[in-house]
Amino acid sequence: MDTQKPVNDSATTEQVPTKASQPRQRSLVPKGITIGLALFALVLSLAGYGFRLMVGDDVETVLRHAAVIVPTFVIGIPLFFWLGSRVLNKVRGMHIETRNALTLGWLTACVSMLWLMGTYS
Repeated sequence: MDTQKPVNDSATTEQVPTKASQPRQRSLVPKGITIGLALFALVLSLAGYGFRLMVGDDVETVLRHAAVIVPTFVIGIPLFFWLGSRVLNKVRGMHIETRNALTLGWLTACVSMLWLMGTYS
């Protein structure tokens, strides 16, 4: 009887996982924070227009101003951060997730609007 074990027995040898075989862990901002910041940016960008209408400003002037300001803060700034992340991912080989870039964009938009509101209040 042969009692020797084979040298390449895969059941008895442990394989140490290498860095290449480990799945890359994604680090994302929680979805609730992203959605919350997007909604907060929308609410902040619309906040002053109701007051302007109550005070008696012309509806056409208020709507024209809102048509520029609301998309700039709610869509434009996050889009700028998203495009910047795509460029950095291609040029520098970085790995910036889309949700992280959009969240940073909405956070920046909210802080900018609050800063502007504080300046002009």
